[in-house]
Amino acid sequence: MPSPLRVAVVGGGQIARHAHLPLFRELAEEVEVVAVVDATEELARAFADEFGLAHASADLDRTLAEVRPGLVVITSPPALHSAQAVAALRAGAWVWCEKPPCLSLAEYDAMLAAEREGGPFAAIVFQQRFGSSSQHLRRLIAEGTLGDPYVAHCQTTWFRDDAYYAVPWRGRWESEGGGPAMGLGIHQMDLMLELLGDWSEVRAMAARLARDVETDDVTTALVRFSSGALATVVNSALSPRQVSHLRIDLAGATLELTHLYGYSNADWTYTPARDAAEIAWPPPEDVPSSHAAQLRGLLDDLRAGRRPRGSGEDGRRSLELVTAMYKAALTGRTVRAGEIGPGDPFYRSLHGDTPGWQPA
Repeated sequence: MPSPLRVAVVGGGQIARHAHLPLFRELAEEVEVVAVVDATEELARAFADEFGLAHASADLDRTLAEVRPGLVVITSPPALHSAQAVAALRAGAWVWCEKPPCLSLAEYDAMLAAEREGGPFAAIVFQQRFGSSSQHLRRLIAEGTLGDPYVAHCQTTWFRDDAYYAVPWRGRWESEGGGPAMGLGIHQMDLMLELLGDWSEVRAMAARLARDVETDDVTTALVRFSSGALATVVNSALSPRQVSHLRIDLAGATLELTHLYGYSNADWTYTPARDAAEIAWPPPEDVPSSHAAQLRGLLDDLRAGRRPRGSGEDGRRSLELVTAMYKAALTGRTVRAGEIGPGDPFYRSLHGDTPGWQPA
């Protein structure tokens, strides 16, 4: 790969402006944003003028052919993610795609099919994993230092008003995919899976209580993990006091994280069990969860030609859990890991064409 790495941004909205472009400027010696693709030529040119980019276009295929970026960052609405990622991968570019990854497991698997051994790969933006405190706890749990996991609670209770859902693609199955479990809570659930590992079964409920949306605005779930641990999950777009919260009770300690959109070591509480062995807490380094922490690892993986974290089956696990939650909620059944595949209606959409999925 050339140095600096050539980057194309697809989707010139708020997340690109406020999260990605400032980050790439900080890493100017390693990466250079050379192009933007947006819904119209006018929008693309306005973004390019604002950030001093040479290439602006509404045509992704033409941009890939002319610019030949090494990395494509996808920050467009969710319904476009899969097709855009596939186009970039087939052109030989690695992909870093904002959440939600895409609208369905079928779309995600299409992305996987476009990857090649040794790269390019498509990684999903799951920045909550990459804080130093979470990485430290992940190692301790995996090594068994904190004992068996027993109970967890994963909560994303945020507030999104009617103006938020006035954006045409939000709150619709065909353009956003699902409700708050998909668009808001997937980050915190991904962090839960990062720490506790594979899930085995889920039961769930979903409701459309207050917002004029086609999807839901609240979901709750009970999750059993392969370890035997049990978790409750709550995702809401209706909660005036906003919080992101994760609590895990293990034999040797209780771990508790309270924040909103990102955290540092100080946002974690570590409570050892009585007579538990002492561990190093907090970890010696304090790297906040952020796009920056994930991107640095992604760039290392890209140069080494190895699969990055948050890609492949590792990136699919959270989407599979979200899909299973919707299937469980809409059918009233317990859903087990691995059961949603080609031929299952929920494989191609989170509503699975279940009666009542669409408001009257």
